Amino acid sequence: MKLTSFVQDRQLTLMLRGEIDHHSAREIMGAISAKVDEYLPLRCILDFEEVRFMDSSGIAVVLHTLRRMNSLQGKLLLQNIPPQPYKVLRTAGIEKLTIMKEECTQ
Repeated sequence: MKLTSFVQDRQLTLMLRGEIDHHSAREIMGAISAKVDEYLPLRCILDFEEVRFMDSSGIAVVLHTLRRMNSLQGKLLLQNIPPQPYKVLRTAGIEKLTIMKEECTQ
């Protein structure tokens, strides 16, 4: 799993790549926390466009990020979600907790 980030006007965009599973989730959460702590954004975007596979560990990553953003009184947005991760997130009801932009087609 690779993580690329950029910041503009207190908006942190984190582009996730590869697979999100129990092997990578802890590392991803640590990297996200470090970026959020460094930039203290008002809005955080998790971009899933290049995520090939995600299991329930991806839900933990989203919830971890959501809790961190809530502690900063910020917002979390999920975007560019491929069909397989989108199905996992929808099944978990994540759209009730944060904004999920439309599923992307691949």
